Amino acid sequence: MTAAAADSRAPTLGFTLVLGLIQAIWPLTVDLYLPAFPQIARDLGATPGQVQYTLAAYLFGVALGQAALGPVTDKYGRRAPLLAGLGLYLLGTLVCVLAPSVGVLIVGRVVQALGGAAGAVVVSAVVRDRYEGKAAAGLFSTLMLVTGVAPAIAPTLGTWLLTFLPWRAIFGVLAVYGALCLLLVALRLPETHPAPARVGMRLRDAASVYAGLLRRRVFLSYSLAAGFSGGMLFAYITGSPFLFLGELDASPGLYALLFGVNATGLTLASQVNRVLLRRFEPGQMARWAGRVAVVVGLSLLVAAVFHVLSVPLVALLFFALLCCAGLLFPNNTALALSSVSERVGSASALSGTTQSALGALSGTLVGALGGGSVAIMGVITACAVGVVVCHAAARR
Repeated sequence: MTAAAADSRAPTLGFTLVLGLIQAIWPLTVDLYLPAFPQIARDLGATPGQVQYTLAAYLFGVALGQAALGPVTDKYGRRAPLLAGLGLYLLGTLVCVLAPSVGVLIVGRVVQALGGAAGAVVVSAVVRDRYEGKAAAGLFSTLMLVTGVAPAIAPTLGTWLLTFLPWRAIFGVLAVYGALCLLLVALRLPETHPAPARVGMRLRDAASVYAGLLRRRVFLSYSLAAGFSGGMLFAYITGSPFLFLGELDASPGLYALLFGVNATGLTLASQVNRVLLRRFEPGQMARWAGRVAVVVGLSLLVAAVFHVLSVPLVALLFFALLCCAGLLFPNNTALALSSVSERVGSASALSGTTQSALGALSGTLVGALGGGSVAIMGVITACAVGVVVCHAAARR
């Protein structure tokens, strides 16, 4: 009997809150320091492109860390690898605080990512250990309510901190947050992958386990769909400063406000998803959201090509796009993991690695194409089409 089949109890508030705080490490670490890019460049004598590499380094580091940690969580349980990962995250954050150059800052970001990846792997694995199907999708939606606050307030909080303190204080805040998560896991998070379930798990089998997972069409299709959803989101995150502050000449305060409003859309949609799951299946919700995302992406692309972009139009369409993402993430993740009954940690890691890698690639592609509006909207549209294609493959 799987853990999901054995546990039909609703998750407690404390259990959900701890998982949400751990999952919020990702958006906080990505978004909190975005307003500090110009200050970091001036202080460390770096170019804007070099500072942007600190973001790409984090995303690629999370992808690598998840791939490495998945089999470890299957072999040694969820708690111990998570505690070790949070300790490594804290170490990397302190390196960022003290970084004398942009090169050392990039190294610190990679160490941060490798440690923070444990949170991404373990949260999904813990949910799947206890729940599956609609129950898992509902809990993932609840977690998005907790973690959705992070991207909503992070740029505004970062801007506020920079009015009183240097950019290094932002990483000091992240260090305190990492230490808090480490303490909560040590005190409040139970082990959900008991020792009997780890019998026969061998780290040397990791490659064959991953190869087997990649041959599972349903798992791979929904994992890629979640990855392309992440690609849409990170193309938006990477390109929105160029678009709003550059091409559309919006003020930094307005940009922070719009970023928060869009993040709120992501959160609200995930909660609407919980209600709709009482009537519809996760697959139906994901397919509808993917089709709407294609329409939104094409609308943005057409507006960019014909030079009719404006702050109200872009803000409205980006809000719609993030609402679609709020429906896509919990349902695609739940569908991918519900197709797996063993090696859940490895499956969670592979699914998360796919999301991180496609997110990093889309963000890097936006920068490589110059960060212009056509490039941003083109990458977003391509990712939305990828979501729809993956859904079709999963149903074939």
